[in-house]
Amino acid sequence: MIQVNNRPTEWFENLTVKKLLEIKNYTFPNITVKINDNFIPKSEYHSTYIKNGDNVLALHMFGGG
Repeated sequence: MIQVNNRPTEWFENLTVKKLLEIKNYTFPNITVKINDNFIPKSEYHSTYIKNGDNVLALHMFGGG
């Protein structure tokens, strides 16, 4: 089990950040991901694996005025 935005989420073997975002349907263009308080560069989403017990935050950044 992992935490995604403070909600329990099923974990499975070989889960990457990219796959998690697809599963959660997080398709925002300006999304920032942290795993256990470490920022993950967008260029590494496909190669960064999420481990069982990890705490993942997926934050949608947007501007306004």
